[in-house]
Amino acid sequence: MKLSQSLSQTSKTVAHDADSVNAKLLTQAGFVKKEAAGVYSYLPFGRRVLAKIEETIREEMNAIGGQEVLMPALTPLENWKKTGRDDVPIAFKPTNKTVLGWSHEEIITPLAKQRIKSYRDLPFAAYQIQTKFRNEPRAKSGLMRGREFLMKDLYSFHANQADLAKYYDEVKAAYFRVFEKCGLESFLVKAGGGEFTENVSHEFQVLTEAGEDKILVCEKCKLAWNAELEIAKCEKCGDDLVEKKGSEVGNIFDLGAKYSDAFDLSFTSAEGKSEKVLMGCYGIGVSRLVATIAEVWHDEAGLLWPESVAPFQIHLISLGEDEEAEKIYRELSAKTEVLFDDRDCRAGEKFADADLIGIPLRVLVSKKTLEKGGVEIKKRNSEKVEIISTDKILQK
Repeated sequence: MKLSQSLSQTSKTVAHDADSVNAKLLTQAGFVKKEAAGVYSYLPFGRRVLAKIEETIREEMNAIGGQEVLMPALTPLENWKKTGRDDVPIAFKPTNKTVLGWSHEEIITPLAKQRIKSYRDLPFAAYQIQTKFRNEPRAKSGLMRGREFLMKDLYSFHANQADLAKYYDEVKAAYFRVFEKCGLESFLVKAGGGEFTENVSHEFQVLTEAGEDKILVCEKCKLAWNAELEIAKCEKCGDDLVEKKGSEVGNIFDLGAKYSDAFDLSFTSAEGKSEKVLMGCYGIGVSRLVATIAEVWHDEAGLLWPESVAPFQIHLISLGEDEEAEKIYRELSAKTEVLFDDRDCRAGEKFADADLIGIPLRVLVSKKTLEKGGVEIKKRNSEKVEIISTDKILQK
């Protein structure tokens, strides 16, 4: 992608209502544009980061048997009445017959009922990556707390508690892998079930000062507890807990038979008896992950994207050597993702924007570098620079 032609453009100014690092940097660097409180457009840079995160999630959900679906955002109000969640304050109701989905138990359960008849039809799991809506009274902190946001929600269906517990643990492990691949260290936190279930749930929290949650952390076991719980020692190792601020990037719930009861979702057991299906649900805040990564991976100059989620792998800069840079751009683009700063502007502006955007590797083409035998390369998280020949860039 050529920066001169991109819809993503950098800005030197900061919006007066940018109340967090991610709100400031993602807007300045051309990843998102705020349209209203809690509502953002994703520009090309931001969409590429989202796509990387989505693909990481898909790989892990498919690996544990998840089937990808896409359910409607506009859902029937009558379904929510069956579960008693039709009057939840966070729900947007465009009409007196519809709700904009903020979760999809009310849709997936009737869908599953069409398939599940016998114990032989269990277990199975389905997930989607979809825009959700919340009538959020405190939309703030950029992509951290929005009224419209992207979420991955997975739902599993089981014949007994043992099978649900087994899959629940598989999802836990998959979630840790997702967050690690995104460059984040996450902690498993015990919490309440909220509007979803009376059972204890688990959150995945990433430590950041931008987080809204207070959690008690065991740094040895990578476990944590909500600060509202009366606990002072780690339940696993007995070490003291330390209070930290965290951002919730995922959550998992044992739903029991709550939604099966509401929609009469049953199956015939091996003994010929009618039994209620047990369910679990598992969420990841995809757009919140973008914000959390930005909050964790940045410095005073801008963003520092981990390679796994960076919008591009190489930021190519030309300083007056456009013909040679164009040639290098074509060669590199055939092998990897390249952002080419081909703009007619000062060197200082190009360097500052490269730091702001935060792509892992900067490649500089100038008269000086060519005289030295090639191009200058510099990692975004290092001050070290070196000259290498153009035919060794990809190898490097």
